[in-house]
Amino acid sequence: MKKIVVLLLLTALCLWQYARTLVGGEDPFLRSDYSKLRPVKIERVIPTQEIKQLQEIVREAREKELKISIAGQRHSQGGHTYYKDGIVLDMTPFNKVLTFDEKAKTITVQSGATWADVQKYINPYGLAVKTMQSQNIFTIGGSISVNAHGRDIRNGSLISSVESFRLLGADGQIRNVSRFENTELFPLALGGYGLFGVILDVTLSLTDDEVYEMTSETMTTEAYSDYFLNQVKQNPNIHMHLARISVAPDTFLTEMYATNYRARPDLPLTDYNKLKLNDSYVLPLKILFGVNRSFDWGKNAFWNLQRYFLIGHSTILTRNNAMRSESDFMDYSSDTKNDLLQEFFVPVEHFSDFINGIKPILQEEQLNLLNITVRYVNQDEEAALSYAKSDMFALVCLFNTPLSEAAQALMTHGIRRINDELIPLNGSYYLPYAPFPSVDQFRAVYPKAETFFQAKDKWDPQHLFMNQFYDDYRGH
Repeated sequence: MKKIVVLLLLTALCLWQYARTLVGGEDPFLRSDYSKLRPVKIERVIPTQEIKQLQEIVREAREKELKISIAGQRHSQGGHTYYKDGIVLDMTPFNKVLTFDEKAKTITVQSGATWADVQKYINPYGLAVKTMQSQNIFTIGGSISVNAHGRDIRNGSLISSVESFRLLGADGQIRNVSRFENTELFPLALGGYGLFGVILDVTLSLTDDEVYEMTSETMTTEAYSDYFLNQVKQNPNIHMHLARISVAPDTFLTEMYATNYRARPDLPLTDYNKLKLNDSYVLPLKILFGVNRSFDWGKNAFWNLQRYFLIGHSTILTRNNAMRSESDFMDYSSDTKNDLLQEFFVPVEHFSDFINGIKPILQEEQLNLLNITVRYVNQDEEAALSYAKSDMFALVCLFNTPLSEAAQALMTHGIRRINDELIPLNGSYYLPYAPFPSVDQFRAVYPKAETFFQAKDKWDPQHLFMNQFYDDYRGH
């Protein structure tokens, strides 16, 4: 009898532990990323804090023929942070600032540190980051592994502001990697999606913090390219820029607004440089964006409210505060749906051609498109898997989609149709997101991919560092 009671108690304890860790429908014995797609069973997750610990994990994995994948904030959506039966390195505790040189404007940080960590450290010295995503919640290692880009229109993608990094390779060696040392690895690991080893720490070049005046104005999508080239790019006082395209049914892909950040050297930095740490108006914005997900009238209302609050108004803010955008209101939790990103890069001169090409596709496929943000990226082909083959506009598209197999098949069909419009324009698409594009589309957009994978075989012949991105595109 006692054995039965003990067994029942142990069963109840296991069920309670399972339920306690079952957050948002995520099975604690499986691993996925922000997308909630394609969860797989992993061997274990290891929070990492010491280099010796990382070296021991690499040694163990090599001897036992295990696989290692690397995770930061897990916001990549294409299986980049996990692998079946593999070890996941959680790099977020590995987050110290190692060195800082105010005069040289450089900082060296461990790869698990976030951009928020860097901003907090350098803001008192009147310095700022050159390039990063529009949110500062991501890790440095994750950002350079996807070669991120952002609102700055003068400094290119993130690779341009990386001075050097240390890489723990599959052979257990730690290498200093830069444009002058172990040079072959520099363009491979930057934008290499964790396939060449563990980025331990990174030295970044910084720039001066400065005061901006943020203003917005409306235009048609047909007029945007000329507007950007003649009124934005040619104006040296505009240091940052973004635009948004209407997804509201009443003005679908015909109307947009542009937001410019003009330098105001006449305003003292010390009057404005208090670093903003929290988002504003999260609850009302969350409700409005929820309506935007669910109803066409909600999309119209949300678009009109954006225009009402932005057009004709100006805001004074610093570069550090401009480089972190409001994002908490977009947090979304559902067991059956999710907000997924896809990002398309189109040459500046072909922007309106691309918009005109995808408009009927989006309407016919009935994809629930919530937002399109437009950013500018200078041509930069230094990374092996470079997306900026020319001066490009990046269209960051946010979709709300069911996670069912049938819904994902429809999403795949729609995204592939969009890429079919993009490829003849010499465009490209971003690789951190769900791999809806076909393998043929991948090879067309990234013609250097085979050289990249051959280098992977050279530096990691045992394929110790793996993720689903590799299987999606090299597995074929």
